[in-house]
Amino acid sequence: MLKGKSKGKVYLVGAGPGDPKLITLRGKECIEQCDVVVYDRLASPRLLRYLKPGAEKVYVGKLPDRHTMKQEDINQLLVNLALEGKIVCRLKGGDPTIFGRVGEEAELLHQNGVEFDIVPGITSAIAVPAYAGIPVTHRDLASSLSIITGHESPEKLDQSIHWDKVTLATGTLVFLMGVAKIGYIAEQLIKNGKPADTPVALIRWGTRVEQQTVTGTLETIEAIVKAADFQPPAVIVVGDVVKQREKLQWFERKPLFGTRVMVTRARAQSSDLVERIEELGGEPCEFPVIETRFPESAEAVAGIERALGEAEQYEWLMFTSVNGVDYFFDWLSKLRIDIRRFHRARVAAVGPKTAEALEKRGLFVDVLPVKFQADELLGSLSDQLVPGQRVLLPRGDLAREVLPRELTAKGLVPVEIDVYETVLSDNQDEITLELLKKRGVHVITFASSSTVTNLFEVLRRMGVSDPLELLQGIDIACIGPVTAKSAVEAGLTVTIQPEDATIDSLIAAIAESRLARRNRN
Repeated sequence: MLKGKSKGKVYLVGAGPGDPKLITLRGKECIEQCDVVVYDRLASPRLLRYLKPGAEKVYVGKLPDRHTMKQEDINQLLVNLALEGKIVCRLKGGDPTIFGRVGEEAELLHQNGVEFDIVPGITSAIAVPAYAGIPVTHRDLASSLSIITGHESPEKLDQSIHWDKVTLATGTLVFLMGVAKIGYIAEQLIKNGKPADTPVALIRWGTRVEQQTVTGTLETIEAIVKAADFQPPAVIVVGDVVKQREKLQWFERKPLFGTRVMVTRARAQSSDLVERIEELGGEPCEFPVIETRFPESAEAVAGIERALGEAEQYEWLMFTSVNGVDYFFDWLSKLRIDIRRFHRARVAAVGPKTAEALEKRGLFVDVLPVKFQADELLGSLSDQLVPGQRVLLPRGDLAREVLPRELTAKGLVPVEIDVYETVLSDNQDEITLELLKKRGVHVITFASSSTVTNLFEVLRRMGVSDPLELLQGIDIACIGPVTAKSAVEAGLTVTIQPEDATIDSLIAAIAESRLARRNRN
């Protein structure tokens, strides 16, 4: 779709208000296929993870007190990159046509004969108030809306805004980029006919984990903003619709609102945890420190082939992880071994997710322990195990030896096969590292001992001399006692550990902990 031409092409893309899931499908597609992304600070850095390998990143973001690059230079940069034959994604916060200066960028592209598309985005003028529980229109309160820049000096504001007309023309007024001028804006609205008790709300970093909202009236809002040391960027909403916030708050009431949770599991295994974090209002920060893969050594492959080739000899199949299930079936497929050859074997699993993975493959578990740990499986099987029975254990190379050791002690014959191996991730995610340095991560989750040890190693590889110091003060959430023990041995203080070693229990324990902290504060 995004095919390059001799002069390249530029996609002027609205990134939405901040929450990376609020980008449009078209916008995501442009990011995925571009050669270069040119982005600013209002575009979520998590969107950069959609870039294809080797894509170039150019930051041109602006701060209230300084500009990284002048607008004229940004315009020319887009032209130059396109003339080099590159597909360029210009990623702009919100919608590029609402105070995004897209007209200037597009005009210069047109003058230089560069093809471009404008990809609309969800504007912060509407989305940010919605996340604060404020609909910008309401049947009984406001049937019209004005979106106004608040970024200029008072003199320029007076030149660009007809205060007497704006004040009385529409039901709701939304000012973008006007925090520093809030006193002047309120003064002009009152002077031109708005009642002094008109409700006002300011929402900072709306739709993000840092979202913060203050409310008041035109008469009081300047003092409230100063007392809260309220800083940009923020959206200002003026009008009776602000009253709806008392009833319609939804985002800020979620259990994990304001919480950024770092997920260290392999990316292929993290989807359940990531989805649950988002569902509860938190922001997942994926930082995989492990990867799983097929064993590569000829000896390991031969051992797997030999063990699976004896399918008819097993009385038990015991699975201790979803990974074990997935790789077991992958090996059956690779080696062309029919699952029906295991017709003599009963099936046992540790944990409901492992059982669920088996059920999706058409295998229903005969035994599932009450406590979801490998150590507990034998207790559940005590009256069903018979000396001499052969047990196949498809596991990873880092699996603990408790289960095969205890099976051997009871006279059974465990056959272990490492159907996958766990290796250190080559993760070099500078975005997450920067969040850690700025104390922007609130909880780190560990779902296995290997994620604990590998996190320290990955951080060292990224140049962190003392990973333990970097992680101090962050809540540490471990899925079970074995993982918690590894975390403690590494010097971490485990603050969250669920009773059951499941992802659902882990996320519930995190939510309970964060709610308790919020109530204390």
